Amino acid sequence: MASEKRDFMRDKETKETPVEFLAGLAEGLVAVFFIITFVAQTFAIPSGSMEDSLLIGDHLLVNKEQFAPKSRWADLLLPYRDPRAGDIVVFMSPEQPGLILVKRIIGVPGDRIHLRYGEVYRNGEKLNEPYAKHTLGNDGTYASMYRDNFPAVPASSIAGVRNQQWRREITRHIERDDIVVPVDNYFAMGDNRDNSYDSRYWGFVAKEKLIGRPMFITWSFQTSEYGPEMSAAEQLRRISEVLVHFFDRTRWSRTMHLIR
Repeated sequence: MASEKRDFMRDKETKETPVEFLAGLAEGLVAVFFIITFVAQTFAIPSGSMEDSLLIGDHLLVNKEQFAPKSRWADLLLPYRDPRAGDIVVFMSPEQPGLILVKRIIGVPGDRIHLRYGEVYRNGEKLNEPYAKHTLGNDGTYASMYRDNFPAVPASSIAGVRNQQWRREITRHIERDDIVVPVDNYFAMGDNRDNSYDSRYWGFVAKEKLIGRPMFITWSFQTSEYGPEMSAAEQLRRISEVLVHFFDRTRWSRTMHLIR
């Protein structure tokens, strides 16, 4: 009898009340909200400009604190650092407001960049880029000459440079054969060099445009390329596609794949 009484009293003491449950739930929601707002963000790859490093349908978890402004109270807790050449970064498009892009940083402030026959040279040295992919080749057109011999070939609409501001400004940053990356800016390119609309076409990425650095792939779903603006019908079709083909078109081997 005494033993049963002790068990009853112990259960009474350890049983969580509704108020305690709600308080714990609220704390969890606050933590999740804080992480989503200030620390991490998800991003889905909509195009093939970063193949084969990142595929269409890869969903990334982005560390928003990696390149955030330093603060005395958080320096010891969060890994702040400046972006480096070779980093894959997520950022707001310098050309189209509201559009989020992902590319690889090729040049940091002060770097001198040029391409010759599709090969990238930084500060006079040819880069070893095992991640770079070339699929189309140079077909002798003005567009491919500009793409592969940047910035030797003048920027123009014929070359595929739609950004008029960049066409006007690019010559200010050219010294001899190179384009020089200005202070607080970065030169970014897609790994799929023949199919990437990047700094060659719209200019530098300003530091304040950076969102963060992808850490790993949370989920990867085999799907077709899509644009930034989808109609309601297109969105519904894509949701249905995921529901029907979740298991057979999920790239399970890419789940939790670290991004380097």
